[in-house]
Amino acid sequence: MYMQVLDFTVRSNETLNDQNHLIKVAPAGNEVLPEMQPGQFVQILVDNSPHVFLRRPISINFVDKEKNEIWLLIQKVGEGTEKICAIPGGGIMNLIYPLGNSFTIPERKGKYLLVGGGVGTAPMLFLGKEMKERGIDPEFLLGGRSSKDILQRSDFERYGTLHCTTEDGSLGEKGYVTHHSVLKEKKYDYIYTCGPKPMMVAVAKYAHDHGIECEASLENLMACGFGACLCCVEKTVRGNICACTEGPVFNINQLTWLD
Repeated sequence: MYMQVLDFTVRSNETLNDQNHLIKVAPAGNEVLPEMQPGQFVQILVDNSPHVFLRRPISINFVDKEKNEIWLLIQKVGEGTEKICAIPGGGIMNLIYPLGNSFTIPERKGKYLLVGGGVGTAPMLFLGKEMKERGIDPEFLLGGRSSKDILQRSDFERYGTLHCTTEDGSLGEKGYVTHHSVLKEKKYDYIYTCGPKPMMVAVAKYAHDHGIECEASLENLMACGFGACLCCVEKTVRGNICACTEGPVFNINQLTWLD
């Protein structure tokens, strides 16, 4: 699979809350999208900014093959993402894509739990869709500070059972994702996770302690996307490696989180 550099037209830019936008884009020249996998990401060029020189890495949230469009869930955390979220419908966005490796999509039915926190829920929707299309019914466990931070709930419910936790108890069970009762009630065959590192480490330790295979999508700073800048180096059992080229998805046994 080769990465491409291409202009995309913004088909829609939806404000989900005060921090997050859902932006749907399609190739400006109507080129057919290549095959993409859950866990991969794009690098977005930030135009018209004298202070932002590097592209911004964003997980692929969803691929709609029928509409030939990519969904991008973007959180405003600085000038770069502020500029991206301000691109109106009809505007142009330049992407390098698809980048990185992907989650392992199961080939047989089983009990699969997809755990996301904050904007780290983004790749879980695409992964759940791919599982559903293979006849697998995933379960989602999403966490946030409050109900407004649990995004795209109706989309997740389309592809599997949705469980939620919020720190203030405004939606689902109160607490963190690792506190949810479903983890005490069920035994899963495989767990996938993406979100803030402390959350992923807690999920990884839960999986390890219960003998469950687990994959994590790292959110290290990926300034270039192809291993040149070394901003995203992660310590692993094989030494220090670039998360953008060797990841962003890793089996937790490759990481040093369990030491």
